[in-house]
Amino acid sequence: MPPEENLTATGDAHAAAQEIFRYAIDATRVAAAMERRIRLDAGLLLVDEHRYHLSSYQRVLLIAVGKAAGSMTAALLRLAGDEASKIAGVVAGVVTEQLPERFQIIRGGHPSPNQASLDAATAILRLLHGATERDLVIFLVSGGGSSLVEQLLRPGLTLDETAATHKALVECGAPIAAINAVRKHLSAVKGGRLAAAAAPAEQLTIFVSDVPAGELDALASGPTLPDRSTVEDVRRIVAEYGLAERVPKAVREMLIDPVMAETPKAGDAVFKRSQWMVLLDNATLEIAASIRARELGWNVTIDHSCDDWSAEDAVKYLLGRLEQLRRESTRVCLISGGEVTVRVPAGATGSGGRNQHFVLLCAQRIAGSNLVVLSAGSDGVDGTSPAAGGLVDGKTMARAATAGIPLEQALAEFNSYGLLSMLGDAIVIGPTGNNLRDLRILLAP
Repeated sequence: MPPEENLTATGDAHAAAQEIFRYAIDATRVAAAMERRIRLDAGLLLVDEHRYHLSSYQRVLLIAVGKAAGSMTAALLRLAGDEASKIAGVVAGVVTEQLPERFQIIRGGHPSPNQASLDAATAILRLLHGATERDLVIFLVSGGGSSLVEQLLRPGLTLDETAATHKALVECGAPIAAINAVRKHLSAVKGGRLAAAAAPAEQLTIFVSDVPAGELDALASGPTLPDRSTVEDVRRIVAEYGLAERVPKAVREMLIDPVMAETPKAGDAVFKRSQWMVLLDNATLEIAASIRARELGWNVTIDHSCDDWSAEDAVKYLLGRLEQLRRESTRVCLISGGEVTVRVPAGATGSGGRNQHFVLLCAQRIAGSNLVVLSAGSDGVDGTSPAAGGLVDGKTMARAATAGIPLEQALAEFNSYGLLSMLGDAIVIGPTGNNLRDLRILLAP
């Protein structure tokens, strides 16, 4: 009996949830997506409706930034075939692939910038310096770039000052859009400033997005996109969240400077020869999961209403939605993309992440039922653990008590991985070379 028939016939929701998740990860791999969307034929690079005759350019430069930097670069070079020898550049981020020696590979820090992050920015700006209208610059941008590549606008700022600024922004209590607005105006490589550095060259940016739909300029803080935020926004945010008192003195001077430089905006000349293409995003992941779930005989609903909600609110909403759907149908599969938030108190020593914390919260509410919940990150890493996420069902709470780590204790200690790994329910797939946010799969047989 084929695997899909076996899963359908037995109604094994546990195995089905894992199969749906792994299928979605495989179906959204960077290499496969590039093969579908990008072609190179006799020196002509075709990216959707955009055409680039590689022989017409003096140089073809590649700048890859983010958690998918290595996989995106390797996939593009494979597609380029013999033409790949014309492409050289800087790859800054996560790289597990073997790349040609002509590429400078720099592994910056994440979630906080390190010296390599500063070195990456210096290398990229140096490469782009002197770019002309006869050059083509290909940017490959994925999540994590805000930390992996950084250089503040004021010359001479140290790593300690840069890292302290990032920390102050993250901890000031402002929403991510406000944090990004300030980041962009302080940085030499964010908020469209890499596009400005590359102008007047022809520019193509290919995105693997880990941000909500409509927020593409938040991806890696929008290095090649027009910035929607303004200096006026920055001044309001600085005042509202007391940022001038939180950041190092040199950065404070930048924030209160009456002639703070504005970031490039839509219609600016630096974008005159720019094109952008989203290769993959969270919706791609959701759709792939829904395809496999339907093949396995589940009635699928996609609902990402709780994107960026707290884990507690998301649990309440999604389990309520699942109960509503199961009153209307059998074999219900609820798919939810995006991310949830978890507040971890200072001093917490447990191992885990938002996905594993989310499923343990679900386990409390579904105890004794036949429901199954999976939540995992598409990058293969969840928080401080080696797992991508976890899987729970109606028996998880009782099994945890029997194993000697009550579920309430694991939650209180923020030690979700400790419990799930002991139960054999942590999902460990290793780094995927991709980053499309999280995927939650809730099944009601």
